Amino acid sequence: MGVNMQVLVTYDVVTETPAGRKRLRKVAQACKNYGQRVQKSVFECTVNEMQYEIMIRDLLKCIDEKEDSLRIYRLKEPKEQFVEEYGVNQSIDFEAPLIV
Repeated sequence: MGVNMQVLVTYDVVTETPAGRKRLRKVAQACKNYGQRVQKSVFECTVNEMQYEIMIRDLLKCIDEKEDSLRIYRLKEPKEQFVEEYGVNQSIDFEAPLIV
């Protein structure tokens, strides 16, 4: 399956029209398939190389490249050493053991 990588997916979708709002929902749903939302239009995803290629293809189907923007950043590992978080909505470590 390959080595997993952490990526940050960010997007801006024009929502002045019903079609734009529909695109926004599709992009968010596609991102949820690969990771977790950390801000309104920002997702952290853990994917292998094959999932990465499929994710990009899925996302490009959702946006209008003449109106919307999509940015995908590969995060340096281990992410926790390079990310600083402040305020609400701090991310959850899904790799950590569950505490019951």
